[in-house]
Amino acid sequence: MLFSFYPYNPDTSNQKEPIDQQGSDKIEVLNFGTFHMGFTTDANKTEFDENDRKNQQRVHTIAEKLADFDPTVIIVEQEPTQNESIQEEYQQYRDNPDMTFENPSEVELLAYELGRLSGADRIYGIDHKMGYNYRIGQQIDNQVDPEWYNRYYEDPLSFHPSIDVNRDTLSLQKKLELMNKDEFLNFLITVNADMLSHAGTTDGFEGADEAAKYYQRNLRMYSNLNRLDLNSDDRVFILMGASHTAFFRDFMRGDPKFEMVDTFQFLKE
Repeated sequence: MLFSFYPYNPDTSNQKEPIDQQGSDKIEVLNFGTFHMGFTTDANKTEFDENDRKNQQRVHTIAEKLADFDPTVIIVEQEPTQNESIQEEYQQYRDNPDMTFENPSEVELLAYELGRLSGADRIYGIDHKMGYNYRIGQQIDNQVDPEWYNRYYEDPLSFHPSIDVNRDTLSLQKKLELMNKDEFLNFLITVNADMLSHAGTTDGFEGADEAAKYYQRNLRMYSNLNRLDLNSDDRVFILMGASHTAFFRDFMRGDPKFEMVDTFQFLKE
């Protein structure tokens, strides 16, 4: 499914208070989810004209807010093989923020501008591509739980009423608020992976195996993050499609190496 976003009226009541990191060797992370603002192979794409100057200014306004996190390192959803070219282009943008891009994505529009404002010197990609068939339950003779599988995927959002509202009415600010709420991140894991466990042949685990591929991709991306030379003096801003943000949130919650800051400390009106 790879849902990019659906609107939701954010409720920050369950957000953790920022933890005082004085004396801690944990690495602070702002783990931020977005929709893909340029070309994407995702099955569900958010309508967004990345070449519209007003839209670009709206993104830069978000970047200005997030820059208050003061990151030293920027992480984006690009493959590590592109790190040299990303770093070079980012430095060009820092020297000339008026430079233009033919088809800018969230990397050029948000990550570069946030990094420029905060003075971050380093930017890395950690993506890892893997094949993944989220329609597996429609392509096999599902003998596991076809009634429930079909009910859910006919209209997934009907099972998540608090986020089932008209997304077209939301501003960019509200869309991004939605995408970084726990309830929406939970939905992305459910719809992209966990619900596939309801699909399989009589003696097979086809749905569960496809879900495992998506977990594996995200774990490999997390492994790429851990290959980077980071220490407790760093403050790391991670910008990815929100389904990856959801998995990283769960990985980091149990990882003593990292401490996630409250996104809504910075993403606010």
